[in-house]
Amino acid sequence: MFLEALGSALLGLALAWAAAYRLPHRLPARSLVLSTGVAGGLFGAFLAHTALGSGHFLVILVGAVAVSAALLSLLLRPQERFRRRSATA
Repeated sequence: MFLEALGSALLGLALAWAAAYRLPHRLPARSLVLSTGVAGGLFGAFLAHTALGSGHFLVILVGAVAVSAALLSLLLRPQERFRRRSATA
């Protein structure tokens, strides 16, 4: 259980760091992104561990990465070039 939590937190942190490195202009503050990645990884591991039970280490880590990526995607802002102005503005 401890290795699942540690592994999922590290994977969430790595995913968040990669997102913050690749898309700094579309994400909020780096500290929010990194903490969201870790929290998403831990919550995903909790969900997967609750659903599957112990003994499915790799599947639990995949679930942690999936939930972490989903939470990080909620932080993305649209690109500036796709914003449209209304006709009355």
